[in-house]
Amino acid sequence: MSLRKSPSNSSTRRRSAAALASAALLACAMGVAIPAQASALPTLTVAISPASITVSGATQSGGVNVVATDAGLKEASAVLFLLKPGVSAAEFLAVVESKAGKDPNNADKYGSIAFDAEVVPGHSTEAQTYLQTGQYVAIALTGEGKPKAHSTFAVTAAPAPAALPTPQATIRSIEFGFRGPATIHDGELVRFENEGFLVHMDIAFPVKSKTAARQVVADLLAGKEKSIQKYVAGEPFSFAGPLSSGAYQQETITAKPGWYVQACFMETQDGRDHTRLGMERIIKIAA
Repeated sequence: MSLRKSPSNSSTRRRSAAALASAALLACAMGVAIPAQASALPTLTVAISPASITVSGATQSGGVNVVATDAGLKEASAVLFLLKPGVSAAEFLAVVESKAGKDPNNADKYGSIAFDAEVVPGHSTEAQTYLQTGQYVAIALTGEGKPKAHSTFAVTAAPAPAALPTPQATIRSIEFGFRGPATIHDGELVRFENEGFLVHMDIAFPVKSKTAARQVVADLLAGKEKSIQKYVAGEPFSFAGPLSSGAYQQETITAKPGWYVQACFMETQDGRDHTRLGMERIIKIAA
């Protein structure tokens, strides 16, 4: 289970439309928002290397600032999966390696994708989330392949769980669309939440103008991903990787101001991109 796609929606595919401008179907160095969020929140550190993923720091319930680093694994993503009570890590990982693992929605039987962030080698990526008590599996992913590394950790109950700071804006994924402000600001703390029943991702890619954005939306609805290349104006970035229903994370926006197309490139069971069903829209990032 790549946890990053539905049947044929690989990490590469989900970035496909977004990275067309540079003709690279998302180099997962995809401009993840890399906030400089100094906060009083406890810090959970996730360190990825080509052969391992380790979790350290604040492993108590409550709000945390997740700081993820990558020491050389190309196109890496850090995923934190919360196991249901009674489900073992071995049981879940066996499904990850099986045919059923091709659809991340099958993970619902075993737990939930609680956190998912792209990590650029040589940089740190920060995002805030709320950890529930329980057993977790940390997974390092690249592309559509199987996990490159995994580890386990437990989150214990904190005597006084830290509260997340109130975001200045909240954007929600639903079946099949996005709800929330169509204008967000550079430097603003924004929460990205999956309020749908299915697994959704939330990415954005810059376009040359609002007119270009309208054409990209029309082409994505029509399934004409290849035709949008001429309208895209730079590397995409990830607000949040695929998340289970009810999961959320929040981060400080650091993207260059301009017009963007927000999209979910997950797939339905019958193989249609969520963009074909309306999961794309025009947003503006303002200074």
